[in-house]
Amino acid sequence: MSVAGTSTAPEGRDARRAPVSRCAGSGVDPDQLPDGLVVADEHGRVTCFNAAAARITAVRPAEALGQSLEKALPLEDLEGRRWWQLTDPYGGLAIRVRQPERNLLLPGGREVLVSARYVRDEPLGPVRSVVVSLRDTEARRRTERSHAELIATVAHELRSPLTSVKGFTATLLAKWERFTDDQKRLMLETVDADADRVTRLIAELLDISRIDSGRLEVRRQPVDIGAAVSRHIQAYVAAGQPADRFLLRIEQPLPALWADPDKIDQVLSNLIENAVRHGEGTVTIDVTPTPSPREGEEIGTSVTVSDEGPGIPEESMNRVFTRFWRGSKRGGTGLGLYIVKGIVEAHGGTITVGRAADGGAEFRFTLPVSAPAFEFEVPRSVV
Repeated sequence: MSVAGTSTAPEGRDARRAPVSRCAGSGVDPDQLPDGLVVADEHGRVTCFNAAAARITAVRPAEALGQSLEKALPLEDLEGRRWWQLTDPYGGLAIRVRQPERNLLLPGGREVLVSARYVRDEPLGPVRSVVVSLRDTEARRRTERSHAELIATVAHELRSPLTSVKGFTATLLAKWERFTDDQKRLMLETVDADADRVTRLIAELLDISRIDSGRLEVRRQPVDIGAAVSRHIQAYVAAGQPADRFLLRIEQPLPALWADPDKIDQVLSNLIENAVRHGEGTVTIDVTPTPSPREGEEIGTSVTVSDEGPGIPEESMNRVFTRFWRGSKRGGTGLGLYIVKGIVEAHGGTITVGRAADGGAEFRFTLPVSAPAFEFEVPRSVV
């Protein structure tokens, strides 16, 4: 089968004398490329078919080399039309230089991402070669599944407080005169608490978006980390937690810490809340100076939050900072620790999880000494 618009070169011995797997003159072994690479010459015969292309298409290079492009790579669009006949790379408009990436189907219905480049010796000249890039869709599917799961989780978490807010406000508007002042106060307090919950969920969603896009900003100011931890402990005590459940130990002197105070509060709030809600016994917070692992650099500040509960199973340690991880107990969005990791790494710090000396969970984050900055983009490693 010849490619539409191509010269009808014979499928004889000479047509199959093509470079096998090295793409002559490229200087790069195509088998080392992460994406599938297929190259066809001016006659539409395949001259290069790398290992990734073989893996994606399940076609051996020896079977593809020397074949027509349409026969070696029988692609169809989502409507069942044969792709090479439809696009006619060797004919058609002479101003075309490429085909943008799109989803196409291999025999058997497997989807693959395909883009193509038309190589001409001169503008408007005949096509000398067609370079095709193939990519598996699995990575994109994982991203789409993650986004869909995020939307479903947030929608589920928003439904409950919004239903409560709507129910109480509608009841108050319809039957205001029938309720006592105490009943009205209780309803309004519930509405206020649910509105705060919605606000927190929206803030989490915005944080996720900024972390994933690499645009999480850090506005550095002097931060008294010991005082910040004390404020969180006092808030829990005021809310009814016993004061002796918390143990704060600060090792002096601490280095000067420049960080975003709001975001550090967010990190502390999440870690201490996890220890209070999911741990048992005393919640211990240690604030210590930490030598930098890099020779010649100043010391940083480490904060360790530990409890005396059952801890985190060993097999779950590597998933703690991923999206939607909730451990053995349900509740919440499972996004808090993912955001915590993003914030710490945006400051140039590190965070780890392990087992405390008393058996509970132990989270430790370290922030380096740094100067104030206008903004800091989150490293791509957290995305």
